[in-house]
Amino acid sequence: MTRLALLLLILALPVRAAELPVLPQDQLADWQAVGRVNTQGYRRVGMCTGTLVAPDLVLTAAHCLLGPDARPVRAADLRFVAGWRGGDHAGVAEVARYDLHPKALQGEALSIEHDLALLHLAAPLDPPPVPLGTRAGPPFALIGYHDHRPHRLSGRMDCGGGRSHRMLLLDCPVRPGNSGGPVLARQDGRWQVVGVVSARSDHGTLVVPLDGWLRGQVMPGAPYPR
Repeated sequence: MTRLALLLLILALPVRAAELPVLPQDQLADWQAVGRVNTQGYRRVGMCTGTLVAPDLVLTAAHCLLGPDARPVRAADLRFVAGWRGGDHAGVAEVARYDLHPKALQGEALSIEHDLALLHLAAPLDPPPVPLGTRAGPPFALIGYHDHRPHRLSGRMDCGGGRSHRMLLLDCPVRPGNSGGPVLARQDGRWQVVGVVSARSDHGTLVVPLDGWLRGQVMPGAPYPR
């Protein structure tokens, strides 16, 4: 499968697909580290979701950084807007550079099992980063922006699911724009990121679990379960 064909599979969701509900106003302050990854380039304006996992690092999906021709976009065309709320936000930064997972692109194909990327911001942002977790069990939370409500943060905290081969399969719905968004599980009394939204299948939402490469980039030298 070519990279472009896989991107179409990921992004072309059914028109009547269910969607995440808008988060209540009183919960938004807890999720200012989640924001929009905005892409602007020649004849293209795109959107994915990303999460601050360090003051100057944003976790998202690798396929969000591929253009219509399935080639990586320029970092200069990317902006991250934390806590976007239709004109208000918790901080905005340009992207100095980004790293795709070293196994994300394999020849002409995108490896969905390694659909991870890190944006290196040109300046740190203020919202407290979301910690990385190690317990990938339900209930899961899924947070992000989607095309039906691109200016409102949506999410659910009661997603079911579990391992499906090398990925997680969740029963919460996603739409275009949710790609790259955080999937979280509770550990030590707080929500922690355990994966990234990659695609929708006939059976649910496909999530890429965090791996050793990602953890090593965010927390160099720290021990982690393999």
